[in-house]
Amino acid sequence: MHENVLDYAEKLLSKFPSELSHAMFTCTGSEANDLAYRICKAHTGGTGFIITELAYHGGTDVIAALSPSLGEHVNLGEHVRTIPAPDSYRGDPDAGKAFIENLKAVIADMQRHGIKPAALLVDTIFSSDGVFSSHAGFLKEAAEVIRAAGGLFIADEVQAGFGRTGDAWFGFQRHDVVPDMVTIGKGMGGGHPIAGLVIKPELVQELGKSRYFNTFGGNPVSTAAAKAVMEVIENENLIENAKNVGDYLQSGLRKLAEKYPVLGDIRGCGFFIGIEMVKNRETLEPATDECAKAVNGLRQKRVLISSAGPHANVLKVRPPMCFSQENADLFLKTFEEVLAEI
Repeated sequence: MHENVLDYAEKLLSKFPSELSHAMFTCTGSEANDLAYRICKAHTGGTGFIITELAYHGGTDVIAALSPSLGEHVNLGEHVRTIPAPDSYRGDPDAGKAFIENLKAVIADMQRHGIKPAALLVDTIFSSDGVFSSHAGFLKEAAEVIRAAGGLFIADEVQAGFGRTGDAWFGFQRHDVVPDMVTIGKGMGGGHPIAGLVIKPELVQELGKSRYFNTFGGNPVSTAAAKAVMEVIENENLIENAKNVGDYLQSGLRKLAEKYPVLGDIRGCGFFIGIEMVKNRETLEPATDECAKAVNGLRQKRVLISSAGPHANVLKVRPPMCFSQENADLFLKTFEEVLAEI
């Protein structure tokens, strides 16, 4: 009913492969993933969903059951299977190959139990799993594997999207893959509640037989905010900024690692960086307590980051897209002060 929605949809879709030519808007990333879940089940007739071992995809009842990072008190769905994230630091050095092998194994397990696969759903930066960005390219083969089993590939870009990885608008583009659908949110509105789903249009046909609407998803104010965000990213070259300043920040962190052995691994891309803390670089014993002290020490000095990973020993650094080299210097200086205190 309002041209803002159409104008924004056209601008948004211009950043996607041509196959992904249909947009549906929601208010939150949880809603977007919930909608993707419904579409997958309707289109494939399957019920099986595959996620990574410590994934986070949202807070609705259904999507919480696909979010093991919420903890042991939130049960996974009966038809949900998990696979390890592509961790070349603690796991197989060829993390991409191992990911594919694990994917094939859980698909076989589903089929053996009479469960038809519906989708592989992954956060393309594996944020909650501990931030893994290496071996870019393996998700293309992963998409082929799940499709051969009758399922779909969903790229969850709620965290990695809108240029944060510094080399493309969306994380899946690093893997040279065209997902069947992409969920987006968080930075999409620069703080304003808007999220959505970009999808191959033919996949919506089955869901379209039932009613779906979203009262506030894609409202004129939200789409105006989201359109403004995209214009700022373009006009201020923020994707290039994420790459350049992100590389600078990682370089500074590696110099700190030479001085502080507790910093075991520095990884990530653009403005999505993981710092894995270990007590011993040989045994890789997780430095969980030290990681918590780092998060809180930085907080006391007015720097906010968080932790992730199965051992809660990975510092997750995600600066604002406008973060400058001067800001990076301040972070590195403050981080070193905290490391010295630890």
